[in-house]
Amino acid sequence: MQLAMVGLGRMGANLVRRLMRAGHTCVVYDANPDAVNALAGEGALPARDLDQLVAQLGAPRSVWVMLPHGAATEGTIAELKRRLRPGDLIIDGGNSHFHDDARRARDLAAASIDYLDIGTSGGVWGLERGYCLMIGGPAGAVQRLAPIFDALAPGAGLQPRTPARTGEPGNVERGWLHCGPAGAGHFVKMIHNGIEYGMMQAMAEGFDILRNANKPLLPAEHRYDFNLGDVAELWRRGSVVSSWLLDLAAQALAEDGDLAAYSGKVEDSGEGRWTVQAAIDEAVPASVLTAALYARFRSRQDATFADKMLSALRKQFGGHVEKRP
Repeated sequence: MQLAMVGLGRMGANLVRRLMRAGHTCVVYDANPDAVNALAGEGALPARDLDQLVAQLGAPRSVWVMLPHGAATEGTIAELKRRLRPGDLIIDGGNSHFHDDARRARDLAAASIDYLDIGTSGGVWGLERGYCLMIGGPAGAVQRLAPIFDALAPGAGLQPRTPARTGEPGNVERGWLHCGPAGAGHFVKMIHNGIEYGMMQAMAEGFDILRNANKPLLPAEHRYDFNLGDVAELWRRGSVVSSWLLDLAAQALAEDGDLAAYSGKVEDSGEGRWTVQAAIDEAVPASVLTAALYARFRSRQDATFADKMLSALRKQFGGHVEKRP
């Protein structure tokens, strides 16, 4: 199939590479011409602007926008609407708010242009591991792009099958799901990221307690000097808390046992806040997720080793580099 990608950052560029590996044709555009040229050298069709991007696509056209949420995404979708035709499709694969998706879908439907919101998880490792895709929008548009989603997703072989599942494996077992109408994909991704905050916080606090187990304030017979990298490596192998996040924690500690390269001032990219707001709107208690978000706020005033672990994990899975004063 043919797909255009607007935005060739960490995620967008690797999405293109994975699609091309599967034999799909990609037309690419980014405000940075070096990013365009790099992918053109790997086989993508370059575009110098949105007009040229659209001109290289055959109808019905599909354009995936992979930009930061907010003005960059809003402006690009508005510009694409002016250039596309009835029957075409726009995808927002970034981390937009689900309220924005519902509004955009209505606006584009008036021009007979389909809209999909796709929560995309996989970070900098997605090129090799595949991407977990959470999709909102009309069912017909989702089915039309099923070969694209199959190419991007990890596939059924990455994880053993859940024993209670029977019958022929479906797309959810390959790594992508049509979650519902406009906004549903980004809603599921929002909750995914909120849970991620809580899991990372629990792991970071646990390692901080281990690290401080040899404090002089403790009785001598209760002091322990743990090698955190070895503990993380041990837990990866058969423990109940084994996970990809633990794999990344082990990697970070193997590279820098004291995490000295990190200040511990942990940013949040929005989804954690939106998750807490959704919990408030629904009157659902979410004490762990809320505490994890507030811990990130506090880290920017008084960082701990746990905060350094959070920052290290963000860099490991997403390539997020700490902001410097």
